[in-house]
Amino acid sequence: MLVLLAGIFVVHIATVIMLFVSTIANVWVVSDYGSSSVGLWKNCTDGNCVSLMYADQDSLKAVQAFMILSIIFSVVSLLIFVFQLFTMEKGNRFFLSGATMLVCWLCILVGASIYTNKYAYRNNNPTYTSSHHGYCFILTWICFCFSFIIGILYLVLRKK
Repeated sequence: MLVLLAGIFVVHIATVIMLFVSTIANVWVVSDYGSSSVGLWKNCTDGNCVSLMYADQDSLKAVQAFMILSIIFSVVSLLIFVFQLFTMEKGNRFFLSGATMLVCWLCILVGASIYTNKYAYRNNNPTYTSSHHGYCFILTWICFCFSFIIGILYLVLRKK
Protein backbone atom coordinates (compact mmCIF):
# COMPACT_ATOMS: atom_id res chain seq x y z
CA MET A 1 0.00 0.00 0.00
CA LEU A 2 2.86 2.35 0.81
CA VAL A 3 4.41 1.69 -2.60
CA LEU A 4 1.09 2.52 -4.32
CA LEU A 5 0.76 5.77 -2.37
CA ALA A 6 4.35 6.72 -3.17
CA GLY A 7 3.82 5.94 -6.85
CA ILE A 8 0.66 8.04 -7.04
CA PHE A 9 2.44 10.87 -5.22
CA VAL A 10 5.38 10.79 -7.67
CA VAL A 11 3.08 10.73 -10.72
CA HIS A 12 1.08 13.61 -9.24
CA ILE A 13 4.24 15.70 -8.74
CA ALA A 14 5.35 14.86 -12.30
CA THR A 15 1.94 15.98 -13.57
CA VAL A 16 2.22 19.30 -11.73
CA ILE A 17 5.70 19.90 -13.15
CA MET A 18 4.60 19.02 -16.68
CA LEU A 19 1.60 21.34 -16.37
CA PHE A 20 3.90 24.18 -15.31
CA VAL A 21 6.25 23.54 -18.23
CA SER A 22 3.50 23.19 -20.82
CA THR A 23 1.78 26.38 -19.69
CA ILE A 24 4.89 28.55 -19.37
CA ALA A 25 6.93 27.48 -22.41
CA ASN A 26 6.09 28.85 -25.85
CA VAL A 27 6.37 25.68 -27.92
CA TRP A 28 2.79 24.62 -28.61
CA VAL A 29 3.11 24.86 -32.41
CA VAL A 30 6.48 24.72 -34.19
CA SER A 31 7.23 25.73 -37.77
CA ASP A 32 8.66 23.04 -40.06
CA TYR A 33 10.96 25.43 -41.94
CA GLY A 34 12.54 27.73 -39.38
CA SER A 35 13.11 28.27 -35.73
CA SER A 36 9.66 29.67 -35.10
CA SER A 37 7.28 28.58 -32.37
CA VAL A 38 4.01 29.74 -30.91
CA GLY A 39 2.79 29.22 -27.35
CA LEU A 40 0.04 30.49 -25.13
CA TRP A 41 1.83 33.73 -24.34
CA LYS A 42 4.30 34.63 -27.09
CA ASN A 43 5.28 34.05 -30.71
CA CYS A 44 9.01 33.36 -30.97
CA THR A 45 11.01 33.61 -34.20
CA ASP A 46 14.80 33.22 -34.21
CA GLY A 47 15.01 34.06 -30.51
CA ASN A 48 12.84 37.18 -30.72
CA CYS A 49 9.58 36.77 -28.84
CA VAL A 50 6.59 39.07 -29.22
CA SER A 51 3.14 38.94 -27.65
CA LEU A 52 0.50 37.05 -29.55
CA MET A 53 -1.96 39.04 -31.62
CA TYR A 54 -4.96 37.08 -32.82
CA ALA A 55 -8.28 38.35 -34.04
CA ASP A 56 -9.94 35.92 -31.64
CA GLN A 57 -8.22 36.91 -28.36
CA ASP A 58 -11.08 35.65 -26.19
CA SER A 59 -10.44 32.01 -26.99
CA LEU A 60 -6.71 32.41 -26.32
CA LYS A 61 -7.43 34.05 -22.97
CA ALA A 62 -9.80 31.17 -22.18
CA VAL A 63 -7.04 28.64 -22.91
CA GLN A 64 -4.62 30.60 -20.71
CA ALA A 65 -7.17 30.78 -17.90
CA PHE A 66 -8.04 27.08 -18.03
CA MET A 67 -4.38 26.05 -18.05
CA ILE A 68 -3.67 28.26 -15.03
CA LEU A 69 -6.74 26.84 -13.28
CA SER A 70 -5.54 23.31 -14.00
CA ILE A 71 -2.20 24.09 -12.33
CA ILE A 72 -3.97 25.58 -9.32
CA PHE A 73 -6.33 22.62 -8.92
CA SER A 74 -3.49 20.13 -9.37
CA VAL A 75 -1.39 21.77 -6.65
CA VAL A 76 -4.42 22.07 -4.35
CA SER A 77 -5.22 18.40 -4.93
CA LEU A 78 -1.65 17.45 -4.03
CA LEU A 79 -1.82 19.48 -0.80
CA ILE A 80 -5.22 17.99 0.07
CA PHE A 81 -3.84 14.49 -0.54
CA VAL A 82 -0.89 15.08 1.81
CA PHE A 83 -3.22 16.61 4.40
CA GLN A 84 -5.67 13.70 4.15
CA LEU A 85 -2.83 11.20 4.29
CA PHE A 86 -1.83 12.36 7.76
CA THR A 87 -5.22 13.35 9.24
CA MET A 88 -7.76 10.96 7.75
CA GLU A 89 -8.91 7.90 9.69
CA LYS A 90 -8.19 4.41 8.40
CA GLY A 91 -10.71 2.99 5.96
CA ASN A 92 -11.76 6.34 4.49
CA ARG A 93 -11.31 7.27 0.84
CA PHE A 94 -9.53 10.25 -0.65
CA PHE A 95 -12.71 11.76 -2.09
CA LEU A 96 -11.75 15.42 -1.77
CA SER A 97 -8.34 15.07 -3.40
CA GLY A 98 -9.83 12.90 -6.15
CA ALA A 99 -12.61 15.37 -6.88
CA THR A 100 -10.14 18.25 -6.99
CA MET A 101 -7.91 16.32 -9.39
CA LEU A 102 -10.87 15.56 -11.64
CA VAL A 103 -11.66 19.31 -11.74
CA CYS A 104 -8.03 19.79 -12.85
CA TRP A 105 -8.61 17.13 -15.52
CA LEU A 106 -11.69 18.99 -16.71
CA CYS A 107 -9.79 22.29 -16.92
CA ILE A 108 -7.05 20.64 -18.99
CA LEU A 109 -9.69 19.10 -21.25
CA VAL A 110 -11.41 22.41 -21.92
CA GLY A 111 -8.20 24.41 -22.38
CA ALA A 112 -6.49 21.91 -24.67
CA SER A 113 -9.67 21.37 -26.68
CA ILE A 114 -10.15 25.09 -27.29
CA TYR A 115 -6.51 25.42 -28.36
CA THR A 116 -6.77 22.39 -30.63
CA ASN A 117 -9.90 23.70 -32.28
CA LYS A 118 -8.87 27.34 -32.71
CA TYR A 119 -5.11 27.34 -33.18
CA ALA A 120 -3.47 23.95 -33.63
CA TYR A 121 -5.78 22.44 -36.21
CA ARG A 122 -4.21 23.00 -39.64
CA ASN A 123 -7.39 23.33 -41.72
CA ASN A 124 -8.77 26.08 -39.49
CA ASN A 125 -5.60 28.16 -39.38
CA PRO A 126 -3.80 28.68 -42.70
CA THR A 127 -0.73 30.20 -40.99
CA TYR A 128 0.10 26.79 -39.50
CA THR A 129 -0.11 24.70 -42.66
CA SER A 130 3.64 23.98 -42.51
CA SER A 131 3.91 23.26 -38.81
CA HIS A 132 3.62 20.52 -36.24
CA HIS A 133 2.64 20.29 -32.59
CA GLY A 134 5.31 21.23 -30.09
CA TYR A 135 6.26 19.46 -26.92
CA CYS A 136 4.04 21.68 -24.74
CA PHE A 137 0.95 20.62 -26.65
CA ILE A 138 1.91 16.95 -26.25
CA LEU A 139 2.74 17.41 -22.54
CA THR A 140 -0.69 18.93 -22.01
CA TRP A 141 -2.42 15.87 -23.38
CA ILE A 142 -0.15 13.59 -21.32
CA CYS A 143 -1.13 15.60 -18.22
CA PHE A 144 -4.75 15.18 -19.27
CA CYS A 145 -4.36 11.38 -19.12
CA PHE A 146 -2.34 11.40 -15.90
CA SER A 147 -4.75 13.70 -14.08
CA PHE A 148 -7.71 11.49 -14.99
CA ILE A 149 -5.92 8.35 -13.82
CA ILE A 150 -4.78 10.00 -10.58
CA GLY A 151 -8.26 11.41 -9.91
CA ILE A 152 -9.89 8.00 -10.35
CA LEU A 153 -7.22 6.30 -8.22
CA TYR A 154 -7.79 8.83 -5.43
CA LEU A 155 -11.53 8.13 -5.52
CA VAL A 156 -11.00 4.36 -5.36
CA LEU A 157 -8.09 4.34 -2.93
CA ARG A 158 -8.71 3.67 0.76
CA LYS A 159 -6.37 4.57 3.58
CA LYS A 160 -5.15 1.43 5.32
